Amino acid sequence: MMGDGARLLHAGTLSPPRRETLPLRLSFLYDELAGVIETWMPVEVAIEQPFVARNVKSAFAVGQAQGVAMAVAGKAGLEIFGYEPRKIKQSITGHGGSTKHQVQLMVCASLGIDGLDNQTTDASDALAVALCHLSARRVSRLVMME
Repeated sequence: MMGDGARLLHAGTLSPPRRETLPLRLSFLYDELAGVIETWMPVEVAIEQPFVARNVKSAFAVGQAQGVAMAVAGKAGLEIFGYEPRKIKQSITGHGGSTKHQVQLMVCASLGIDGLDNQTTDASDALAVALCHLSARRVSRLVMME
């Protein structure tokens, strides 16, 4: 199983106040992500690479949030790995065109959990990125051993 050895320590989403200005929303994300790094002390960070969306405004907002995440990780001295959405889906479900629901089901199966307790698909998407990264790192280590 792809998630073999992986276990869920924490999952959640960050939701900045919608009524705040963009700079304050991005600042909120920065502070919260810095807290996550301080609490959980990751050694690497994996993110979903930006994708071209039909809604340019939405894609721009996601890009800004990704930039904040990279800035926080960079400031903490963490190496950042990016994965394309199709590669993540392929790694998790075996099909690059999977739905969010299919990804969520496979994430839960890979982690041996029943569900994500009212979490949004954003949480399962983030876990999918983490599992994809774990799988890619394992393959990389195996290749290096040869």
